[in-house]
This record gives sequence, structure tokens and C-alpha cells, in this order.
Amino acid sequence: MLRTFALFLAVTALLPAMANAGDRPNIVFVLADDLGLGDVSYYARAIRNREPFVQTPNIDSLAAQGLWFTDGHSATALCAPTRYAVMSGNNNYRSYAPPGVWSTFAPSAFKEGEVTLGTVVRDAGYSTGFIGKWHLGGDFYVPGTKTIYRGPKSGDLIGKVDVTRWIGGGPKYCGFDYDFTTPCGVQGPMYLFYENQQWYPWADDSEIVFFNEDVAKNPKDVSDKGPGPGDSNWDTRQVGKILSSKAVDFIHANAEKDAPFFLYYCSPMVHLPHCPTDEFDGRPVKGSSVTPHLDMTADLDMQIKRIVDALKTTGEFENTLFVFSADNGGLQDKKAAKQIGYQPGGEWNGSKNTPLEGGHRVPTFAVWPGHIEPGVSDELVVNQDMVATFASLVGTEIPKGQAQDSNNLLPLLTGNGRFEKREYFINQAGANQELMLRRMPWKLIIQSNFKRTSFEPKSLYHLGNDPHEDRNLISNPEFKATVEQMFQEYMDIVESGRPTAPGH
Repeated sequence: MLRTFALFLAVTALLPAMANAGDRPNIVFVLADDLGLGDVSYYARAIRNREPFVQTPNIDSLAAQGLWFTDGHSATALCAPTRYAVMSGNNNYRSYAPPGVWSTFAPSAFKEGEVTLGTVVRDAGYSTGFIGKWHLGGDFYVPGTKTIYRGPKSGDLIGKVDVTRWIGGGPKYCGFDYDFTTPCGVQGPMYLFYENQQWYPWADDSEIVFFNEDVAKNPKDVSDKGPGPGDSNWDTRQVGKILSSKAVDFIHANAEKDAPFFLYYCSPMVHLPHCPTDEFDGRPVKGSSVTPHLDMTADLDMQIKRIVDALKTTGEFENTLFVFSADNGGLQDKKAAKQIGYQPGGEWNGSKNTPLEGGHRVPTFAVWPGHIEPGVSDELVVNQDMVATFASLVGTEIPKGQAQDSNNLLPLLTGNGRFEKREYFINQAGANQELMLRRMPWKLIIQSNFKRTSFEPKSLYHLGNDPHEDRNLISNPEFKATVEQMFQEYMDIVESGRPTAPGH
């Protein structure tokens, strides 16, 4: 009897810890590159009741188990500024480089001691890993010195910058215990992998060379961004396989540990150059669609399959919050548009780099079996909301004045607690320096310049009556007061520096 009672006490003592473990799920956050709503077959079938342009069965299967957001957005309509916003929880105008940190060798926009996507999870005792595309600058030495190189990012830099070691400003600086990183994804330059800040040779005979069309195994690997330092064995066609294999390794290694893990997986697919592999784990990729661009959606889909399979094999899938998003809208593809009617934004007008909805309304969903009820939500969410959401999930407090534009989505996802919705949304487009304020049903587009010294209202759309943004009402005298009011509101928000997310 005493032994039975002692056993009861021992089991009872374990219950709080067991419950706590269930409250601290693993986190996997996937950020795809240049992926529009028109690039995911689940969106076509389940949301629009249409035949899809491409087939993404593995993304579809995952999305069907989660909550899909029809009003899900990237922080901006372009890569680098979105990546800053996602990592910091801040709108990009708060950084030293409002249009984005584009150079491989530019200073980091993250300040010492500032919370990031990595630190809010790491500080809760998680094992953290970053895998994939960075595109947020970094520190590398001038050879033979302790001077940080800040010169050009392209061209023959052999002997001008030591790219064998990543000194600072990378994933480790932002709270990631482990990283396997491509500084610029597949677009270069550089055309190199790094593992924990050290150059990761592609093969035993790899050398760091001036990677141009003369030395590349596949000349198309040298993108429109130009040649630069690269691995002599670099082959863009295999990058998705390598990155996803590293993600699988990370999951398997951390599933054996007591602490939960966080994987931030930044796939460089489906960005240029579009160099599809012949096959991926037995699935044909090259030639599977009408263009090499759309072939790359199959590559991304198989990367997701590997990650999900690893979670299931290790028994971690049921205890993992999985979030999927993209850094901006999809790409225009004239050949696919002509042959199959392809539109990167689905029914939304615009594409990557534009202020229209198709430039930043992206595939967005979250899965957590038993905690997130599968379905569809029309609530406005932004991928920079992950900082506040993950901090709330793991119990990390964000200091006042940080992650000011990140909204806690956890109550929305789980149905537990009070969710505070956004009353307005501030974001920006791309290289043409357009800025946006949305306060439903209105959306104002403001023309600025690279230095953000000029601001002029450019377009006004009523998204309720004109979701495709075909009728610009900026010159209609009936809406002059609306334009003036929204323009003044935008300027007041930015100039005051006040938070744009509720609850701050």
C-alpha cells in the first residue's frame, strides 16, 4: 500500500512538468522566397475553388491541417527589408537602411541587445537553428587584418576580403545556436555556404574562386546580381536538397535533447536564377511545369516534405508549431501567363516589388495539432508578428520599445486569451520606394525616395469595392479629405516613432 501511494506521489509530481512540456512546443518557421498565392495549389483549390497553376501536394497537406490566413502579408514587397522586419519585429523604416540591407558586406541593422526572432526563443531555453538565405549583411575581415571589409559585393574580390570566416552580423549575432547559411540565397554574390560562421566547402576539392560564367558548372548559376566569391563546386540545382538535408539533421539532433527546438528555415526558392534539379527524392522537377520558374515550386514542396517527414519520424510533429510564409509576393512569368493564365497573386493584382496586394499578400498558415483548429481566417496578420507570437508562446518578455510592430497572434491561433487585432497596417513596396497605409476599406500608396526625404500621395484604393486595385481614386475630389487624413496619419505614425502593433 505504501509503495502504491509512493508511486502515486511520484507520478503526480511529474504531471506539472509534463503539462509544461506540452505548453512548450517546438517551433518551425518557414519563410519561402518570391512565393505568391498563385504558386500554392491549396490556395487555388481550397480558397478559390479553382484549378491550380502548379501542384504543391506537400504544402497542401500541411496547410489543410492548419489555419490559413486569406489576409496574410509579408512585411514588405521585397526580400531584404522583409527579412529585417521578420527578425526584429520592427517596420523597416526604424532601421538605418529603410530600403533594406542589400550588400553581403553591409553592417547589420540589428542593434546590440535588441530582441530578435532568435533571442526571444533562445532565452526561453530553446535550441535555435537558422538554415537558408540570410540577406541581412555581415562582417568579414580584410585579409591579414582585423579591419571589417565594407567594399563592393560583386566582382573579383579574391585577396580583398577573407570569406572563409563570417566574423559578425550573421545568425549567431541574432540568437541562433546553429546556422547553415547562404548569405544571399541562390542569387549571389556570394555563392558560398557557411556552417556556424565557417565556410562550408561543397566538396573535398572545393576552392573559393572568382565565381563567374567561365568557371561555373552551370553558367546560369551566375545570376543577374553578378559574379563574386564562390565555391568552385557551387550548383544552384542542388541547393534545395542540401539546405533541407541540414534541416532534417537539425531536427533529428535536437529531438534527442530535453529542450525544445526552434528552426527558422529560409528557403531561397523560388527566387532567380531558376535552375531546377532533374529530380528531388524521386519526384521529377525539371520540366514538371511550363517554365523553370514554376518548376521551382516542386523543389520547395519537396523541401517541406523532408522537414515534415523528419518531424514525424522523430515523433515531434504533434508537438510542433509550424508557421509558413513568404518574404514577398510572387514573380511575373510572361510565358506561364500566356500558356496557362498564370497570375502570381491569384486573384490579387500586382507581384513582387509592387505596392499592390499581390506584392505582399502571401501564402500564410499555421499548424499545431490539437491546439490550432484547422480552417480559414480573414484576420490581418503579418510575418513580422512572429517575434511577439513566439515570445508569448515560450514566455519571454519583450522589453518596452522593442519589436514595436509585431502583434501577438497566439490568442488568434489557439483561441485562448484575448486577441487584439490591427486597426491599420503600414508596409512598403520595393525598389520604387512606395509606402502604404491601409485602414480598411481604404489603402493609400505614398511615393517616397531612397533617402526618405520626400513623400507624396500616389494612389488611393477602396479595397472593399475594388479589391483588384483597378480604380485609382487619388484625383477624385470626393475623396480628397480621405487622402489628406490618411497621408497625415502615415506621417504622424512614422515621425513619432510610435508602435504600430496593438498592445504596445
